[in-house]
Amino acid sequence: MKSIQKTTLAVLVFLMMTSSIIYATPSTIIWIPSVDFQGYKSFHLGIDNYAYDFKSGKPGSGTAFPTDLGLTVGVLPDSIVQAEIGVDYFTPQWSPFMVNAKVGVPEGVIADWIPAIAVGGFDFGFLKNVTDFNIAYGIVGKTFSILGRLEIGYFSGNKKLLVDLSTGKADNSGVLLSWDRMIPEISENLWLAVDYQGTKSSFGALSYGLAWSFSKNVSVIFARDVFNADLPSTFTMQLDINI
Repeated sequence: MKSIQKTTLAVLVFLMMTSSIIYATPSTIIWIPSVDFQGYKSFHLGIDNYAYDFKSGKPGSGTAFPTDLGLTVGVLPDSIVQAEIGVDYFTPQWSPFMVNAKVGVPEGVIADWIPAIAVGGFDFGFLKNVTDFNIAYGIVGKTFSILGRLEIGYFSGNKKLLVDLSTGKADNSGVLLSWDRMIPEISENLWLAVDYQGTKSSFGALSYGLAWSFSKNVSVIFARDVFNADLPSTFTMQLDINI
């Protein structure tokens, strides 16, 4: 959905072990990367804000997520193979810049039955073992008329940073899953989605929400993120503008 929509690099996510998390975003569903790509020479500006849900978190865990200002651009003119690269700025945050990228083939371009395929990376930061999460992933997606679109993939990152928050042991690889669908039965502007990222690291979460398109180029996502680890869940609002 968002034009989170994303050769093999994608970048960023930064998490603080103080219970705050930073996620550098390529084209995504809500939380996870998607098989969508930004169009050639088309820019996507994303502004993602997060607020803790203290009812399901720990009292006193009041560290706020930084605001993510992201810019993604499509870089390949070929209609079969597409690619995008992006940079995110997290504010306020130490070493605020991260980068991301991905390459792939849209659904149905080669043959109607072939799903969309994307490989990439995100959370490539610039401080060793602090922001270099270096998460690589592959994901496929297929649309089924009434059901909507299903995506499944796998990711792996820096085992020194992606750890089980309850044990401190490496937990750096896991599944990526999502479902999303436009809801024209109610409105052509409404979109619903659920996505999931595995592991009990700070990246592991179940997210669900909706988006409303105010115009062809402007939409807002409202969603909730429930983490697999013992972290407060969050409400997120994500403004997406395509230029």
